[in-house]
Amino acid sequence: MTPETIISLCLGIGLAASVGFRVFLPLFALSLAAYFDVWHLNESWQWIGSTTALITLGVATLVEIVAYFIPYIDNLLDSIAVPLAGIAGTIVMLSTVADLDPVITWSLAIIAGGGTAAAIAGTSGTTRLASTATTAGVANPVISTLETGTSVVMSVVSIFMPFLAIILVIIILFIILKLYKKFKRAKG
Repeated sequence: MTPETIISLCLGIGLAASVGFRVFLPLFALSLAAYFDVWHLNESWQWIGSTTALITLGVATLVEIVAYFIPYIDNLLDSIAVPLAGIAGTIVMLSTVADLDPVITWSLAIIAGGGTAAAIAGTSGTTRLASTATTAGVANPVISTLETGTSVVMSVVSIFMPFLAIILVIIILFIILKLYKKFKRAKG
């Protein structure tokens, strides 16, 4: 594997993790990076850096962020966010991975990209549902702020420091695993 391939994998996984918190924000960040030539996308995915994609993803990002600040609407969004995050995580990986056989690229995109995004989105949705049940949705805007902030940080770090992004993804997945074990013990 070339250094460019390794960097592209780190970028893809970092952005996929970010997708788990907000579906459109990392895609918008990738679109910005491609539009301003900060990152070059695979040939078939260059449309993400187009003006049309930039505007569309920017509007979608704003709508998504605002909608997550409305209690109960945020829970409705979570019900569709997990499958959308899986798809968006796969797309992010496909668009960024360089110099790999298509079978390997698709496998990594589905497992690492889609899997990471779906795992984080699922945990995020469960956290918000628990918040809604215990606080009647009062704490949900705080959770939304943390998720949006994490998505912004992960997106920026992924684009500008892909190796650090991988470390952050490992930390996030570790925290998710710890929370899962804690909730499992509390239930049992």
